[in-house]
Amino acid sequence: MKVIILAAGSGSRLGSITENIPKPLVEINGRSIIERQIDIFQNNGISDIVIITGAKKEKFNIKNISYVYDSEYYKHDQLGSLIAAYLELSGELLITFGDILFDEHILEQILSNSSNFAIAVDLNWTKSYEKRIDNPIELAGKVLIKDEKIREFSENLPIEKEGCLIGEFLGIIKIGKLYTPILQKYLLQLKKNHKGKFHDAESFECAKITDFLQELLESNIDITPIFINGKWCEIDTLQDLEIAKEQFL
Repeated sequence: MKVIILAAGSGSRLGSITENIPKPLVEINGRSIIERQIDIFQNNGISDIVIITGAKKEKFNIKNISYVYDSEYYKHDQLGSLIAAYLELSGELLITFGDILFDEHILEQILSNSSNFAIAVDLNWTKSYEKRIDNPIELAGKVLIKDEKIREFSENLPIEKEGCLIGEFLGIIKIGKLYTPILQKYLLQLKKNHKGKFHDAESFECAKITDFLQELLESNIDITPIFINGKWCEIDTLQDLEIAKEQFL
């Protein structure tokens, strides 16, 4: 299995902390976000790890890791960075965001899932936003699930909906080897042909991974939810950073 970590963003919401380093290299109690991820992957026998870099790429010096430089990181959002690494989309694959922390139990749940295309979903997600005052709950990467199937990805989904489950996408995707060529094909076709608004994004250049997942759903590609339990957090703001330091010692 290969892991691709999206780590091209600048992390501007962390202010002076990311003035000289990219956000994934911000330390949480002495160890960086991305090093903590890598340790968990390696502890579970995954050594083929690719980091997509962008802002301040020269600061990454982790050994025995492959790198892909997204030279146009400042022109696009998450999806553009994934397209920059399209040649790496092969075989069995995990894709993760470079600004999330999660415990080993969560990774074990994801790896044990046998689905060909699956994402990690937290159904108890609203609790974390009680502390994240500067991160509006309305802007969370929400997932609508009905009859155990994902029906929609959108920040515009309500927090609750009768007859459905609403969860939060962690930023971890598991893809089987038969599906990675399909993923690659869709990415290249969209880059070449799509114009204008793209799902929640104002343009294709502004698209996030959830916009692409919604596109795949509308193309009749099933995506399975993996309902996780365990400790995890996303780091966008100074407040998130303090919460992470309390959770991950």
